[in-house]
Amino acid sequence: MNTPRRLTWPYAVIALLAVAAAAFGLLHPAAASTPAKKKPGATALIKQNPPPALFPDARIATIGKQAGEERKKADALFARWKAAHGRARDDAAFAAWAARQVPAPPSAQRRTAELHQVQALARTRTPAGEKAASWLELYGKKDIWKLYLHDQRELVPARQGAAEKAELKSALKLAKTISDRLAAQDAQPAPFVLDPTLRPDKHVKPGAKGPYSYPSRHAARSAAAVTLLSALDPHRAADYEWMRAEVLYSRLYMAGHVTSDLLAGTLLGDLIGDYELAVGGH
Repeated sequence: MNTPRRLTWPYAVIALLAVAAAAFGLLHPAAASTPAKKKPGATALIKQNPPPALFPDARIATIGKQAGEERKKADALFARWKAAHGRARDDAAFAAWAARQVPAPPSAQRRTAELHQVQALARTRTPAGEKAASWLELYGKKDIWKLYLHDQRELVPARQGAAEKAELKSALKLAKTISDRLAAQDAQPAPFVLDPTLRPDKHVKPGAKGPYSYPSRHAARSAAAVTLLSALDPHRAADYEWMRAEVLYSRLYMAGHVTSDLLAGTLLGDLIGDYELAVGGH
C-alpha cells in the first residue's frame, strides 16, 4: 500500500475548499441537494421535435430492398457462430468475429461510381428533403429505435420490458463499437470529404482524410435495432423496415455515405441483432 504523501500547498487549498463546500451544504441544504438535471429520453426528445414529412416510399424503395437482402446473408453467417458458441454471451469474441464477416471495402473504381451516384442525388435536393434528412440523421442513430421499444414495452410485463431495453442498449452499443473500429481500420473517406461541395456546412479542411464512412454506423445501429425489434413484435416489422430505409436513404441524400457503406453496416447490424436475440434466449 502506498504511503500517503505530506499535504503540500495545492492540496491544502483543495482541502480548504472542500471544507467550505461542506459547510455551504450544511448552511444551504436546498442548494447542496439540488439534483443534476436529467437529460430527456428518446420519447421526450422526439416529442419536442416530431418528424417532418419524410421521404416518399418510392424514393427509399431501392435502398430498403438492398438492406433487406443483407438479412439472409447475416442469418446464414450467424448460424455458424451459434453452432460453435451456442447462446453464451461473449461480446469481445463476438465483436472480433463479426468484424471479420464484414466484406472488405469496394474497389476504388466502384467507390468512385458510387460517389457519382451521391453527387447526382445531391443535385435533386430540396429544402423539404434536407429537413427530413437532418431529422433522420439526428434521431436515426438510436432515439427512434428506443421510442419504438418504449411502445412495445407498454404491452409487456415490467421485468420483460426491462430485459428487452437492456438488449437494445447492448445491441446499439455493439453496433457503434464495431463499426467505429472498422471505419478507423478501413479508412474510407465519407463522400463529403471526397467532394466537399456536397456538404459545405461540414467545413472540411483541405487534405482531410476523415471522417471515415465504411461501414455506416447509422446502418449498423438501425439494422441491429430492426432485427431485434422485429423478433420481439413481428407484426410491426414492416414499420421498422420502412424507418430503416428512411434512415439509410437520408445518409445517401446528404452525402454521409455511399451505398456500399450502408450495406456493410446493415450486414454488421443484422449479425448483432441475431446475437442479442440468441443470448437473450429469444
